[in-house]
Amino acid sequence: MLVLTRKTGESIQIGDNIEIKVISIQGDQIKLGIDAPKHIDIHRKEVYLSIQEQNTEASKGIQNLLNLLPKNEKKSFS
Repeated sequence: MLVLTRKTGESIQIGDNIEIKVISIQGDQIKLGIDAPKHIDIHRKEVYLSIQEQNTEASKGIQNLLNLLPKNEKKSFS
């Protein structure tokens, strides 16, 4: 893990098109601004993990449906 020290108003550049800027620091909270292309999803870590868990659960349902098909109609979705 790379650890960098930044002050309010300073930024970190990731690649050519992602900038993370320290907006403010108040006590133990830091406000960050993230400038990235619209096609890049940005989530808080707990939200990202929840989405991944929901996707995993949803994919189990697909496998259960495939098990209901007769053997000669099953197709791989891997």
